[in-house]
Amino acid sequence: MANCAYKRVMLKISGEALSGANGYGFDFDVVGRIAREVKTLVDMDVEVGLVVGGGNIWRGRSGEGMDRTTADHMGMLATCINALALQDALEGIGVHTRVQTAIEMKEIAEPFIRRRAVRHLEKGRVVIFGAGSGNPYFSTDTAAALRAAEIEADVILLAKNVDGVYDKDPNKFADAKKYDKLTYMEVIEQGLQVMDTTATTLCMDNNIPILVFGISEEGNIKKVMEGHKIGTIVSKK
Repeated sequence: MANCAYKRVMLKISGEALSGANGYGFDFDVVGRIAREVKTLVDMDVEVGLVVGGGNIWRGRSGEGMDRTTADHMGMLATCINALALQDALEGIGVHTRVQTAIEMKEIAEPFIRRRAVRHLEKGRVVIFGAGSGNPYFSTDTAAALRAAEIEADVILLAKNVDGVYDKDPNKFADAKKYDKLTYMEVIEQGLQVMDTTATTLCMDNNIPILVFGISEEGNIKKVMEGHKIGTIVSKK
């Protein structure tokens, strides 16, 4: 293995990241760039699990007046569409992948089976986890934390459109302060927009660090793996 800070990682990508400047659907130049970033990890012999959101297609809260459970199930299906798009992009550049879903759809993906997922990772395959946790009322952030715990990932790489965690929205406030390091409790107590509280608590209970960084700059994932101090690290202390 190259000089890597982590051996097995869980990469969490928002659905919105796949839409680029479009705001909806797919920007396939962006999808291709993300696939190349993931390939960089694979080429460094890093084992990669990946959870992708569905916000570029559907967000549960978009269904005004709709039953919450139904809306969340629609969001889970959106994540599966994104998982297949990423799988196609990765396979197109020679990266072996498997999609596993929390809702069974055996014609297009494997069901999530922890031992099988770990074996795929050990064989150098990227495992893309779709359909969140399979349960309504839980976000894909929580799904990423859950799957990270199950596969015993060393870290969650939280790829966002901003380059770290700030005390307020840096797109709205010029004096927003960026944090280099935070504890789980600081994130929860200050209500910082890292992951939702359920996901943050799950990471805290299982001592899984969260590294928040910007996905828009190509090469950032490699820099993270090489130990460069970019983004914000959330950990026990």
